[in-house]
Amino acid sequence: MKVAAIAESINIMGKRSGTAMKERNPAPVQEMAKEESAAGASYLDLNIGPARKDGIELMPWVVQTVEAASSVPLCLDTTNTAAMAAGFKVVKNREAAIMNSISAQPERMEKLIPVAAEAGCNVIALLWGPDGMPRDSNERCAMAVDLMMALAEAGIPNEKMLFDPIGTPITLGADQIASGLEFMSMLQDIAPGAGSTVGLSNVSNGVAEHLRKYLDRTYLIMLMKHGITTAIVNAYDAELMAICKGERQNLVDMVHGMMDGNDPDPAGLTGTAMEHYKTYKVLSGQNVFSESWLTL
Repeated sequence: MKVAAIAESINIMGKRSGTAMKERNPAPVQEMAKEESAAGASYLDLNIGPARKDGIELMPWVVQTVEAASSVPLCLDTTNTAAMAAGFKVVKNREAAIMNSISAQPERMEKLIPVAAEAGCNVIALLWGPDGMPRDSNERCAMAVDLMMALAEAGIPNEKMLFDPIGTPITLGADQIASGLEFMSMLQDIAPGAGSTVGLSNVSNGVAEHLRKYLDRTYLIMLMKHGITTAIVNAYDAELMAICKGERQNLVDMVHGMMDGNDPDPAGLTGTAMEHYKTYKVLSGQNVFSESWLTL
């Protein structure tokens, strides 16, 4: 299977893109848009963060800057609801774009659902409620129903919804990762026809930089078992993009077999297969996480 990649690197927190955004320098942003598009991104995520001071001016600038360099659909990403609305006013292909995101918080739903309905865009329905992180898969399901009903009431069909169960850092343990996967297995019963997404890098947050890619890659394969349709990814990781494009079926089959309880003999594994084997053991909670998991 293939997963549509939402490329995450045009971000106010990124060194290259963040400086360019603050200086309103289009060249680095446009270079990155071209690079991510060439890597096979299905969407370009434009993340300006909270942008409290200048969000309503910055988001339209970033949208127009990127659209001048790439025809790949956009994913607008900000916690500033006014900036989000301003960005969608100038997006050329609004129906193909994604709003990232509407959480299950009354204030955000109230402000952003009408914007999404008017734009006709896709919406990431983020399972984050008034009390923050859901505790388990049941709370995720309850939030998903609330979001789905509110979006549907505004005329947004299930097919335009992308539910995000929220990936959590492995450094906090594997329980929440398991809850997110359990929710994913129930999504089509809750919202038939809806899509899904996850910010893959959340799972490796707090882990040494050179190790993060291994966690992100295996986590994506685990989500694929439950039909994830899109994922927010580092498009500069060629191996991760290969998994998105359906080019690593042997590794996908191995990890999915392990999820069904059919472990391969580790003595016969080498290279990338061994990396996924060891990483799955950690992400599934079978082995305790430490930063030396690949060498143990």
